[in-house]
Amino acid sequence: MTNPLSELSLDELRLRTSMKWRRFDEDVLPLWVAEMDVPLAEPIVRAVGNAMAIGDTGYPEGTAYGEAYADFARERWGWEFDVDASSNIPDVMGGIVEILSVVTERGDAVVVNSPVYTPFYRFVEHMERRVIEAPLSATHRIDADALDRAFTAATAEGRGAAFLLCSPHNPTGTVHTRAELLTVVELAREHGVRVLADEIHAPIVAAASEHVPYLSLAGTEHAFALLSASKGWNLAGLKAALAVAGVEAAQDLARMPEAVRHGPSHIGVIAHVAALRDGRPWLEELALGLDENRTLLGDLLREHLPSIRYSEPQGTYLAWLDCRSLALGEDPAAVFLERGRVALSSGPRFGSGGAGHVRLNLATSPAILSEAVARMASAVS
Repeated sequence: MTNPLSELSLDELRLRTSMKWRRFDEDVLPLWVAEMDVPLAEPIVRAVGNAMAIGDTGYPEGTAYGEAYADFARERWGWEFDVDASSNIPDVMGGIVEILSVVTERGDAVVVNSPVYTPFYRFVEHMERRVIEAPLSATHRIDADALDRAFTAATAEGRGAAFLLCSPHNPTGTVHTRAELLTVVELAREHGVRVLADEIHAPIVAAASEHVPYLSLAGTEHAFALLSASKGWNLAGLKAALAVAGVEAAQDLARMPEAVRHGPSHIGVIAHVAALRDGRPWLEELALGLDENRTLLGDLLREHLPSIRYSEPQGTYLAWLDCRSLALGEDPAAVFLERGRVALSSGPRFGSGGAGHVRLNLATSPAILSEAVARMASAVS
């Protein structure tokens, strides 16, 4: 097998019509939205092709997705969950919205670790819930004191509250340790906060790190996990995800509207099951390529933009770059786009701690990554 990140040329990638490749002009290198520059794993192509060949394009049915993810989780992390306490959902954010609708009310607070995935803010506010930030530490770790203060504020006057745990964390790439997650468990229990763990990036963790599924920990009976093969195998356009409930939360999961369970794409489920069942060798090759790109990005920044602060992400394929020393204002992404023709994600959109930062998607070829950093350097020279 070969590195999936090195298989496609820029010309081949520009044939794509997805958001990443159509949002900006053709002279822009897009390293922003979470799409990978890879061909699909062959088992996924085969499974989807077979479904198309026999016209298997109806409505989803059964627990094949939950069973496939349960086997993957057991073999990869030693975590076993009850498939009967899970539900197919269209996507992770959709599942978060539906669960929040069940376990919180209008005006309740939802705590997030800022800077964090931008839809956490937009979706929660659209639901008429309040966002309370518990900022990460300067080294992008969960700050127990900040989380304690946020939980106290969120549950003031006896209000219900939830915590959206991004694990691994987007945009910083932090992989939370077992000790950190146990602190979350204890604080959530103490304050009566419901935890929803977004673990969409769980399959993508650097070799030196270990993902700990939140629901694998004792004391998470009232929590939920949102899972998907989407990020690991680049399947965002084939909608399917899974919501898993702790033992005491299963009755809450059952209160989701029936229509939510029918929302995933049947073809999406077929693709995700193929990824989880037969796409693991491809995922291992991808992991090696991402490890190489994490190191390469550090080397390139030291050579061309040494004042940018960068710590290799422990998980995800996203890099969080501190550009404040370049004095490019609150949103350096605008400068890199205008002057360097490189599209990056805007730091301020990730909440407190995002000003002066950009998020870079390093799931691309070494050649494109090298050209992007050279362009970024030319933009500030």
